[in-house]
Amino acid sequence: MSQAHWTKFEKETEEEVKNLVKHISGIQDEEEQNFQLALKFTWSNFRIYEKLMVHSDLSKAESWVRLTEEFLNSPLPNTDGTKTDVHHSLLDLLLHLSDSPLNSNYSETPRLKETEKEDDFDWCGYLQEGELDTDPYPDTPEWSEEESEDEDSQQPLSREDSGIQVDRTPQEDQEKTVPVTWTVGEPDARSWLEQHVVTPYWQGHTPRFPHSLHLHSNLLNVWDQHVYNTDPLYLPEEKAFVTETQVIRETLWLLSGVKKHFIFQHQDGKVVVRNDVVVTHLTNNCLRSVLEHIAVYGQAVFRLQRFIDEVTGYDTEPCPPGSYSSKQGTEPPFRTYQAFVWALYKYFTSFKQELTTIERDLIGKDETVTLAGVLDRLTPHLAQIKVLHKVFCTGVAEVPPETPNVVRASHLLNTLYKAIIEYDSVGEASQQAVALLFSLWTETVRPYLEIVDEWIVHGHLFDPAKEFIIQRNKDVPVNHRDFWYATYTLYSISETVESEDKLSDAASGSSTGEQGSKSQLTMVSFLKPVLKQIIMAGKSMQLLKNLDCKEAEQTDGCTRDAERKSLYTLFLESVQSRLRCRDDSPVDTVTEQQATKQSLIKMQSIVAQHLQMDDIHDPLLAINFARLYLEQSDFHERFSGGDVIVDRSSESVTCQTFELTLRSCLYPHIQKRYIECCGNLMTTLKKDYRLLEYLQAMRNYFLLEAGDTMYDFYTAIFDKVLEKESWQQLAFLNVQLQEAVGQRCPEDSSRLSIFLETIDPVRKKQPINNLDGLTLSYKVPWPVDIVVSSECQRIYNQVFLLLLQIKWAKYSLDTLAFSDLTVAAKRLEGTPEEVKAKEPINQQIHRMFLLRVKLMHFVNSLHNYIVTRILHSTGLEFQHQVQEAKDLDQLIKIHYRYLSTIHDRCLLREKVSFVKEAIMKVLNLVLIFSDRWQVGFGAWKIESIDKMESDFKNCHMFLVTILNKAVCRGSFPHLESLALSLMAGFEQC
Repeated sequence: MSQAHWTKFEKETEEEVKNLVKHISGIQDEEEQNFQLALKFTWSNFRIYEKLMVHSDLSKAESWVRLTEEFLNSPLPNTDGTKTDVHHSLLDLLLHLSDSPLNSNYSETPRLKETEKEDDFDWCGYLQEGELDTDPYPDTPEWSEEESEDEDSQQPLSREDSGIQVDRTPQEDQEKTVPVTWTVGEPDARSWLEQHVVTPYWQGHTPRFPHSLHLHSNLLNVWDQHVYNTDPLYLPEEKAFVTETQVIRETLWLLSGVKKHFIFQHQDGKVVVRNDVVVTHLTNNCLRSVLEHIAVYGQAVFRLQRFIDEVTGYDTEPCPPGSYSSKQGTEPPFRTYQAFVWALYKYFTSFKQELTTIERDLIGKDETVTLAGVLDRLTPHLAQIKVLHKVFCTGVAEVPPETPNVVRASHLLNTLYKAIIEYDSVGEASQQAVALLFSLWTETVRPYLEIVDEWIVHGHLFDPAKEFIIQRNKDVPVNHRDFWYATYTLYSISETVESEDKLSDAASGSSTGEQGSKSQLTMVSFLKPVLKQIIMAGKSMQLLKNLDCKEAEQTDGCTRDAERKSLYTLFLESVQSRLRCRDDSPVDTVTEQQATKQSLIKMQSIVAQHLQMDDIHDPLLAINFARLYLEQSDFHERFSGGDVIVDRSSESVTCQTFELTLRSCLYPHIQKRYIECCGNLMTTLKKDYRLLEYLQAMRNYFLLEAGDTMYDFYTAIFDKVLEKESWQQLAFLNVQLQEAVGQRCPEDSSRLSIFLETIDPVRKKQPINNLDGLTLSYKVPWPVDIVVSSECQRIYNQVFLLLLQIKWAKYSLDTLAFSDLTVAAKRLEGTPEEVKAKEPINQQIHRMFLLRVKLMHFVNSLHNYIVTRILHSTGLEFQHQVQEAKDLDQLIKIHYRYLSTIHDRCLLREKVSFVKEAIMKVLNLVLIFSDRWQVGFGAWKIESIDKMESDFKNCHMFLVTILNKAVCRGSFPHLESLALSLMAGFEQC
């Protein structure tokens, strides 16, 4: 550091020290004695090196500088960089914990640096263990990497290489190569190499290996001689002789996923067998038949391994057109395929361990290892590979490349689900296949269950790859009124179903199947029974997370979530617990198995007798029918009893037990979470957001259940009409509404308002239609508007308008005074009008009185039917159902069903519009009649009375006839009271 920089640093440090003293001591005067003492003390703690030098502690000073510099430049755990605040804090802590550097005697303890321990493990011997014996000349120099550089660059090694390099040198070049020579005097080396070096059977013109002259060891020569003697056209072909040990090794390499072989070759993605490979003790056709059988399974392993490499990103080879390669790059990982691949990987790990064990037995030569013995030993594994490959072909390979992930995941899970059921239907012979498929299914289904768990626990549908059958519509926010209806999309998937075995066809490398297929709608089968609960719980939890509810469970939610077990973990624990039930009571299980066996024998004889009646003699069919019958009866017995015990071994899950496993081990956990989430949401809406109060307010104002409040409102309108004054002003209507509501329910006055919609003038020709367009509005806050939507308010307004029309007709008849007609009649006595009348005035008055009574009976009957029979009784049932609702969706449906019921029973449905028209004619007649009554006899004519009586009689008779027929058919039982009431009034006419 230059002198100028050092001076600047000293000045800045001095200023900072003074600021530190001022901040700590609170003394601002730098000349004060206390300030100077504090400043000196502070500097003494900063200038330790200078203090040591002043006191002539040179060794201490030198150690201090060197050790502190070494410490500050050393890395610390969990700390990035050197000379950080953590370094200086630790140094300061050590100074405070130690004695004064000046007052203590110090001598530095020499420290020895740890040296790295050399690895003296014999890796060469360990890696070559079991492969080759020790070289008889250990002093031979090791192979130099520089010497093999050129050779390595020409033939790079890969994990897919068996180690066999096929010689592609032309024959004439081979003849010119220098022969191998051996130094005289080293016979032991040559004999050792001859015994341990493998004959390069993969090269052309290799010498024949020595073998026994026994007849069984020369079957190929005997057969060739026989064919040569019997077929004059037979032409012997050149053959590549191999030993059975070499065939076994290449078989093991093929099944372990190695691609490069001599006997087996890959051509256009298909494993084929060389035509010229023979062994001395088998005929060519026999060997080829066995090897082609092995090649089919090698092809299956190859396709499965290639799929694993593509999903994990290991494979870098270009994929053929139409292949099932996973989408890499910036797209999120496809977790369902990853889980499926992980299950396959775990299986192949155990399978390759078995192959390694066989190869070690082959190398050890402790016992004879034959190809037949190896295939017999691998038979269970080959059967499992066949099952895996069939599932892969149906669930993965046949899916078109551009198929969405949601279809891919659903189709794969359905394939596994159906495969379990299909293989279990075979019976006990497929226990291992069912166990394998169940383990595969439990691994593959993990991402789905994790998505479900995240949604129903945290309200977050985390599905970046869009593989779940339910997708979030992000255009609709949570606080939107349409959140409950338009936020999530459930995908129905059209998939292709194949019924034939795909193993042999799949060996050709085809990825699509077109023949014998049919399309059907499906979804993830195992979620169908609880799909509604999952959707309800997920939406409820998401809504709860966005509500301003102050519940205690949200405060410690993070702590409890850390202790909570995931849905997948709970499912696995339940499955393990269920499978252990058999081990807890072995005696009972044995007794039960004996009873089942006896029942099976008895049922088999019964079924066989029934089959013989149809000339069917098939004992296998009889025993399978018997087993099916017993399983079905056992299913109903166990499911109704609730105690499920696995009949078969714990390593297998049957069709019966698989479905019961889901019902007892998975669905209860989802159901429990559904009840908890939806219950919390319903409690929050009822308690914190006054849901029930808002529903009651809608009934109070729209259905006129708040009778006194709404009476003050609508009578003010009716009075204006009677006085022939204009009432259709928004200011007047809203003032009357606010006054009526504000006196009794002030909190609702700000929410209620009324509007006048524009109505077609044609509809206003009749007096009763003057109220059309009168619309009541009630502002409902979020989230209550999810239940009380705008569509609900539209239905409420239709009922409200009908009630106003009935109230208007009733009010008009109730306000008529008999004195109005008698006074008018007295004025007309003896006048020319009375002389010209067809009947006396008193008789006309009597007819008017009778018509008024008939109209009043009709209106009162209609009013009582609507208010008492419909609104009141239906409202009580609605209140009870609302209290019993388990989730918000159920509450919404209850509310819609309630509105639909009152809408239909108020005769507002389009199907019974003719009944409503007849009622409207009578109500319109009531208003005309009331108007004539108030005008008086001066403007009356006898014909008008006749017409009103005739119109009323016709409408009355029509309604009585229609309603009676409907009641008799039983289609409208709620109309019975109205029909009886109108019938009674009709008989009095």
